[in-house]
Amino acid sequence: MASKGQKYEKYTIELTMEILRKHNEEGVPITRLEKEYNISQNTIYNWNRKYSLHPELYPGLGKKRGRLKESNLTKEDWKERYEILKKYQAFLKAQREKK
Repeated sequence: MASKGQKYEKYTIELTMEILRKHNEEGVPITRLEKEYNISQNTIYNWNRKYSLHPELYPGLGKKRGRLKESNLTKEDWKERYEILKKYQAFLKAQREKK
């Protein structure tokens, strides 16, 4: 638990990305990274966990996953979504009528 007035070390995104790249792509163990960079194992574990949950926070590491952002959708994408919703509504209506 943090004590009152405790100062926390702030690390740059470049350093964070370098450490995560070494661990995830080169397979360097976290214990070795801890000694090399003088950073707590827990800090590195937390960075790695956050990267695995939200890779978009660390640009340049691995492949970007996930769906398209709303602003990047074209008119055809919107039409396709609309058609899917119409089919789904028809399916739900048919299910309700069976009961």
